Parts: sequence; structure tokens; C-alpha cells
Amino acid sequence: MLSNDGKPPRPLQRPGGVVISPDEVDDMNHDIAKHFEPSSEGDGAVEHPDPARLLPWSSADGNPCYLLGDGTGHVSRVADDIERLQLGMADDLIGHADQLLACQGASTRELRFLARGLTDSLRDVRRVAESRGARLRAVGRSSGDEGGNRE
Repeated sequence: MLSNDGKPPRPLQRPGGVVISPDEVDDMNHDIAKHFEPSSEGDGAVEHPDPARLLPWSSADGNPCYLLGDGTGHVSRVADDIERLQLGMADDLIGHADQLLACQGASTRELRFLARGLTDSLRDVRRVAESRGARLRAVGRSSGDEGGNRE
């Protein structure tokens, strides 16, 4: 498999530079995946006590990335920072869109570039909302709030 730049992907490494083998990666993915599978399949999978958090980035294959934990670790803080950055960029882009759309002389190329930026930003903001909404629902369930979904 080659990366986007045509080079082989860099191997995953543990802190200290120890390379993680593909089999170890598969084992880690299986350990994570079992928390998302129904326990009725008999593989011993049980629900994780902490909700899985949808992270604001994707894997190299474009698949969503999730984090299991209580939300206080380093990866959670990095994810919070990236979400904050994405939301700030969305605000800036909305301001730029307002200015460009008010301009009668905006070219097709400028409008297409704006549309691409807005689409990318909307995708990021939607992912942030989905992640935060899932965490809010999980908190509601854990606090005994079974009053239904108000969406």
C-alpha cells in the first residue's frame, strides 16, 4: 500500500521509536472493535464503561477514528484543540463567505473555491456536532435521563 505521496506508509511506532508490527495493530484494532460489537455473539465483548468518542480526524484509509476513555487524557485534549480550531476556522470562513457573496464581481473560480471550503468546513463541524451529541447522550443515559431524544 502506498500513501498519497506514492511512498510506503511510515510504520506505526510506540514511544521510544519501537516499531509496532502489523499483527500488533490488528490485535489492537480487534480489542477496540470488540467494544462496538454486540455481546450476544459470544466473543466476550462487553460494553465499555466510558463512551467511545468520535475523533475529529480519520484513519489513513478514511475510516472514522474513535477513542475509548474518560475524556481526560492527552488524545482527548488534542481532539478538543482540533475541534476548537475547526470551529474557529468555520467562523472565519462564514465571514469570508458573507464578504464574497456581497461582492457583485466574484468570479466563478472564487465561488467554487468558497463552496469547496464551506463544504469541507461543514463536514468538520458536522463531525464535531455528531461527536459531542453522542457524548451528551451517553452522559444523559449514565445519569438516568431516559426521557427520550429531543432532536
